[in-house]
Amino acid sequence: MLQSLASNSCVRLIQTHKSTWYFVFLVVGYLLYLIFGAVVFSSVELPYEDLLRQDLRTIKKQFLQENDCLSEERLEQFLRKALEASNYGVSILNNASANWNWDFTSALFFASTVLSTTGYGHTAPLSDGGKAFCIIYSVIGIPFTLLFLTAVVQRIMVFSTRRPITYIHTHWGLSKPLVAIVHATVLAMLAVSCFFLIPAAIFSALEENWNFLESFYFCFISLSTIGLGDYVPGEAANQKFRELYKVGITVYLILGLIVMLVVLETFCELQQLKQLRKMFYLKKEKPVDRLAILEHDQLSFTTVSNSGTTQGQDKSQMFVSVPTLASPNDDPMIQ
Repeated sequence: MLQSLASNSCVRLIQTHKSTWYFVFLVVGYLLYLIFGAVVFSSVELPYEDLLRQDLRTIKKQFLQENDCLSEERLEQFLRKALEASNYGVSILNNASANWNWDFTSALFFASTVLSTTGYGHTAPLSDGGKAFCIIYSVIGIPFTLLFLTAVVQRIMVFSTRRPITYIHTHWGLSKPLVAIVHATVLAMLAVSCFFLIPAAIFSALEENWNFLESFYFCFISLSTIGLGDYVPGEAANQKFRELYKVGITVYLILGLIVMLVVLETFCELQQLKQLRKMFYLKKEKPVDRLAILEHDQLSFTTVSNSGTTQGQDKSQMFVSVPTLASPNDDPMIQ
């Protein structure tokens, strides 16, 4: 008896706080996914890092043996300066000295990566004034960019998603959820083809040291606004039409980001995903005052309705009580 009562109370507790339990499972699942990613990245990349460290030590040792006049301390100091400059996008190599990081087209590309929160990190402000302006520019520009993207995506959604789905649903008689799923799938395939596969093939042809996988990797990292910065186009020493190339990449990033947001918004409007999101949300509770007002209004409306019904019945009975005549001869006035 006690066990059945305890089990019933547990089931009742789980049912009443169902969204909370779903949220707890979501948090635990997300933490497990983070740990899973850390384990995989560590197991895959750690051997390559160790191999690269060994190669650098070997090259450094061989260089010091070949140059007895150079001490290890001076070499360390030189390498430290070179690496610090490289972190700011400045290279001491002869084949990279012709590329400037802060000409107009490069600055335009940098501004687009800042406002879109991609942030490759290959170029960073050198002066204190540039760093201060970057903070102010980002504080104003990132919300402005979000407003711009929201307005553009909202207008595109009307013509790319809502109207086609409504047209097919009304004219072809198909189920609206089914039409929405098929439309979202087709739209995602078009986005992947036009903004991932085709640009990856173009980048692999224009960039000498990039293969198709590295080019596709750059497209994904850029349009998902991850922006690791390990691959940045247009940085080669012998890059032809570098200024025009940088402008084209800037336009590609802005258009690709808009298309990605349209695809994500299309999937978010699916009924299945809406129901999935509602599983983790807290239910909106009506305020106590509002409930009291609604109950009072309902009681008042019920009372008025009942009184009105009673009065209507009395009036109808007054008219119904008049006797009906079967023929004119039955009327006493006529008689």
